[in-house]
Amino acid sequence: MSIDFNADLGEEAPFDAELMPLISSANIACGFHAGGPATMARTLDLAIAHGVAIGAHPSFDDRANFGRTPMALSPADVTDLVLYQCGALKAMAEARGARLHHVKPHGALYNQAAKDPALAACIAAAVKTLDPGLKLYGLAGSHSLREAEKAGLTAVSEVFADRRYLADGSLQPRSQSGAVLDHDDQVQAQVLAMVQQGQVQALGGQWVALKAQTLCLHGDNLHALALAKRLRGCLDALGVQIGAP
Repeated sequence: MSIDFNADLGEEAPFDAELMPLISSANIACGFHAGGPATMARTLDLAIAHGVAIGAHPSFDDRANFGRTPMALSPADVTDLVLYQCGALKAMAEARGARLHHVKPHGALYNQAAKDPALAACIAAAVKTLDPGLKLYGLAGSHSLREAEKAGLTAVSEVFADRRYLADGSLQPRSQSGAVLDHDDQVQAQVLAMVQQGQVQALGGQWVALKAQTLCLHGDNLHALALAKRLRGCLDALGVQIGAP
């Protein structure tokens, strides 16, 4: 078995330097929900030093709400939004002799695209315009992946270590109690079910099939570092190969 282990970083959480050696790909905030040029530069340098694949983590322009406010934008606005943010990180990576590996939208942009094929298509088109060799990370079973494949991109199916799922395969909204798993045993059990069995137990108890190609742990989770160490140790002990797609 093999899987990518990714984390959302550059969001000014305290664990980026400690998390970086434990993961295989990093989704770096591009300034619209968190971060900025200096934070992007520091996070890029960490990723390069540890041989971690570099991903852009664009969001809606919503720093006040950490990119978690749903928005309705025109296709042109979505294209510009994604190109602007990802292009900035791509340029900063290339200035360091590195390359951008993937794009993973953040927050409301990610969740809306998972359910909205038109929005997902806009994101995929923007990524392809920037670089058709980029991979696009999206929620397992979602429109994000289908539209990426239609655009000719490599789509990477993402699952979440620390988020609760609903019966339709979507993530439970953060506005609802229990949306973020905060018990280490619970997180580990969910990860093992997704990686080893290709399924997750949803909120109502149903088992939902999903394809796990990359596993995300949120870097802003208060338990992020302890969880990352535990999960990496568990996966290593099982012989699961960790590497970017």
